[in-house]
Amino acid sequence: MAAQAQYEELVRQFSAFGAVKREMRRLALPECPSGSAAVLALLGRHGDMRMGRMAELLAVDMSVTSRHVAQAADRGWLERLPDPADKRSRILRLTPSGRDQLDEVFRHTTRLLAERLADWSDDDVTLLAHLMARLRDSFDDCRTGSRPPASPPRQAAPGSAPTTRTPAST
Repeated sequence: MAAQAQYEELVRQFSAFGAVKREMRRLALPECPSGSAAVLALLGRHGDMRMGRMAELLAVDMSVTSRHVAQAADRGWLERLPDPADKRSRILRLTPSGRDQLDEVFRHTTRLLAERLADWSDDDVTLLAHLMARLRDSFDDCRTGSRPPASPPRQAAPGSAPTTRTPAST
């Protein structure tokens, strides 16, 4: 298990990471607000879904979700279809135009990261992506209440790389 000082450093880094997120939003495509981009990304990853599920995945209030969805719908990037199981509900679905916009946001963000991380090694970029996915998975487990029981911490040998969980061991 990590020492208290390591967790404190993580807290400081999370706080500082806000500046990275703000800069990424500032450099985002002007025609696609960050809220719309998040909605498109979730529909691209998870497929059609109800508004409540979208709010859950965005981890924001339903009113905020509705605003983001309305922006994307107004631009023709998604459609709100009647839910056959519950006529009062709507199913959100990407349109072909939304898929194109999502692809453009992905290409733009990929170029931005490639520029900013040009002096990083391939191994460092791979490790960052792996650790960020692992961190996100840890929080997803907490939010859904499906977190497995904690296992005893494994100690790495002195001087060795930290042990990481792979998708196969999840």
